[in-house]
Amino acid sequence: MKSENKLSVGGQAVIEGVMMKGLKTVVAVRKKDGTIAVSDYGQMVRPTGWKGWPFIRGTFVLYDSLVSGIKALNLSANISGDENSQLTTKDIFFALLVAFGMAIGLFSILPVLITSIFAPLRQNGFWFALVEGGIRTVIFLLYIWIIAMFPDIKRVFQYHGAEHKSVFTYEAGEALTVENARKYSTLHPRCGTSFLMITMIAAIIVFSIVGGIDPMMNIWWKIVSRIVLIPVVAGLAYEFQRMTAKHLDNIFFRALAKPGLWLQKFTTKEPDDAQLEVGLAALKASLNEEVQSVQVKQTVTGETLSSQQ
Repeated sequence: MKSENKLSVGGQAVIEGVMMKGLKTVVAVRKKDGTIAVSDYGQMVRPTGWKGWPFIRGTFVLYDSLVSGIKALNLSANISGDENSQLTTKDIFFALLVAFGMAIGLFSILPVLITSIFAPLRQNGFWFALVEGGIRTVIFLLYIWIIAMFPDIKRVFQYHGAEHKSVFTYEAGEALTVENARKYSTLHPRCGTSFLMITMIAAIIVFSIVGGIDPMMNIWWKIVSRIVLIPVVAGLAYEFQRMTAKHLDNIFFRALAKPGLWLQKFTTKEPDDAQLEVGLAALKASLNEEVQSVQVKQTVTGETLSSQQ
C-alpha cells in the first residue's frame, strides 16, 4: 500500500554513489575499502516566497540542481578517490560557468546557426523554431548516446537507477531495504532526464510563439532570445513535469510523460545490490533515519569529522 508521505525526495547519481535530497541533502559513496561514506551538507532548502511561485520556481530549482550537483560530484570524487583534491568555491564557480557556457553553445547557439543555413526557414519564425528544436533534440540524444558508451558513465547510470529504485520504495511506503527496492523500475517520472526532454519540447513551443511575433528576427536576436528566455522555458517545463508526475493514473498524462521515461532508458541502468545499498543509505540519511554499518562523515564549516554508526 502506498504511503501518505508528502515529502518529495530525489537526487542524482554521483561518482560511485548517490546524492539525495530529503529533509536534508546528503551524498553516499562506496569507498575503495567497501564501506559507504555518507556526507551531510545541510538542511534541504526549497524555494520559498515569490521564488516558490508556479512558473518561477522552476528556474531556482534548475539553478540549485546545477550548483548542488557539481558540489556533490566534487564531494563524491574526493570520497571515492583522492580526498586531498577538493575544489574551492572559485573552482566550483568556474566549473558552473564552463558547464553553463557549454550547454548554451551546444544546445542553444549551435541549433540556431545550423537552422539559419536554410534560407527559406529564416523567413518563417514558426518553421525555424520547429526545425531548430528538432536539431537541438538530435544533438542532445547523440550526446547522451555517446557518453553512455563510456564504462565510467555506465556505472554512474547504474547509480542513477539505484536512486530511482530507492525513491520508488520510499514512495510506496515500504521499508528501505535492498529486497524491497529490487523490484522497482529504474524510470521515474520526476527524473531530471525527463525534465530535459520536456525542456526541449517547451523550447519549441516558446520559440515558435516568439518567431510568430517577429518572423523577420535576425540571427543574432534569435540567439539572444534563446538565452534570455531560458527561465521561461525552464518554468514551463518544471510545472508540466510536476503535473504529469502527479497524475500518472490518468492515461492522458501518462502518455505525455512517456518521452521523458523513454529517454531514461539511456541514462539509467539496472543497479546491483551493492549500488542499491548506497542509494538506500543516501535516502535514509536524507530523512534523518539511522544508517547502519556505514562510515558517516559530517561536514561542518569545511572540516570533516568522522564517526562510526
